[in-house]
Amino acid sequence: MTTNKKLTARRQRILDFIQAFIDENGLPPTVRDIQKACEISSTSVVDYNLRLLDRDGYLNRRPDVARGIELLDDEGQPLNSAPRMQIVGRIAAGSPLPAFSAEGSKASQEFDTVEVPPDLPRRHGKLYGLEVQGQSMIDALIDDGDVVVVKPSLQAEQGEMVVAWLKEEEEATLKKYYLEGNQVRLQPANSTMEPIFCQADNVEIRGKVVGVIRKFG
Repeated sequence: MTTNKKLTARRQRILDFIQAFIDENGLPPTVRDIQKACEISSTSVVDYNLRLLDRDGYLNRRPDVARGIELLDDEGQPLNSAPRMQIVGRIAAGSPLPAFSAEGSKASQEFDTVEVPPDLPRRHGKLYGLEVQGQSMIDALIDDGDVVVVKPSLQAEQGEMVVAWLKEEEEATLKKYYLEGNQVRLQPANSTMEPIFCQADNVEIRGKVVGVIRKFG
């Protein structure tokens, strides 16, 4: 924050609450949230203090937006900008596709990054994204062109949605995972499509789906 002005106790309390609210909820509070939490007499008093914090460089505010508050760092840059995740390739929601790379290299150079909700990396750590091709997971509300958020993992529980690597075929697919004896059933979430059955030693879990980012348009 590019300012030398000393904060009053009330304004410091407002800033602390805004930061705590964003940390917990992933979005800024409303003026009424601030009024209630900081025990301020009216929303107009909150508005007055927010205008002063904006003037002094502690935050940016859009009064016409209910949650239009953005905290700033010492250089005046957004403090709580959404984290971004690398999209490292495409994944088949249908017939398996050839290999993708979750470690970067060629695949990561051909794709983009995308914003993710702040709570996802906080809860799951390192994540990567895969663009979905096909509609085998449509009943799980994952459509062609969506991006699935994947947590790297070598293990999965029954029924979890996974990135499965078929070793002999050298192909990857997005399906629900079921271990049935010495066989794995990779189940689509589409009643018109059949599951894929493989020997368990031919299937390698590469990650678990922990979120989805919808395509636009």
